[in-house]
Amino acid sequence: MLEIKQLKKTYGAKTVVNIDQLTISDGETIGLVGNNGAGKTTLFRMLLDLIRPDSGEILSKEQNVANNDHWKDYTASYLDEGFLIDYLTPEEYFIFIGSLHNLSVAHVADYLKQYEEFFNGEILNSRKYIRDFSKGNQNKIGIAAALMQKPELLVLDEPFANLDPTTQIRLKSLIRSLKTTEKLTTLISSHDLNHVTDVCDRIILLEKGLIIKDFYTDENTLKELEAYFSE
Repeated sequence: MLEIKQLKKTYGAKTVVNIDQLTISDGETIGLVGNNGAGKTTLFRMLLDLIRPDSGEILSKEQNVANNDHWKDYTASYLDEGFLIDYLTPEEYFIFIGSLHNLSVAHVADYLKQYEEFFNGEILNSRKYIRDFSKGNQNKIGIAAALMQKPELLVLDEPFANLDPTTQIRLKSLIRSLKTTEKLTTLISSHDLNHVTDVCDRIILLEKGLIIKDFYTDENTLKELEAYFSE
């Protein structure tokens, strides 16, 4: 699905991403972990062609994301509230996103039924603009909208942040379900080691832009990560 080669991004004298080689296969759920400044968000933004690397390339289905738009047909993402249109209501926003994928208003309404539990009665029919929602509820809106196109690749930056415990559990269940039913390839960055090891097949640990560890999860993964960050 994805292949990264000789990827480097610097700001001034600081190198924020420096990855020689990384391959991600179809259907994997990948967790990116690391302290602030590790390069997780910068990597995601290069993957989505929001910023350009200084050197190297990111290939999605063997095509450089910087040189074509084909990856946009099967890639969805939610990084932060900047991906939302905050002067719309959730209903208006979902209808707009649906229209980009040739979905009628009725199809959008039908699609949203599956997220009633995830929304917990806090999103739809609230008569509020997106800007007036909490960060957690904005996360819910962004994630549901991203999945509307039924992507093959999903990119989420800190999806568990600002969510209440009930919604965190529901989000984990949703991610597991999508992996099973849709064979979705998912990249998740998170500071929450418990959640990311719980849902991800594989963990990539970044530090100052470098991959320090890359391993598949097992019953010892959480302890290994906790030990690393405790040093």
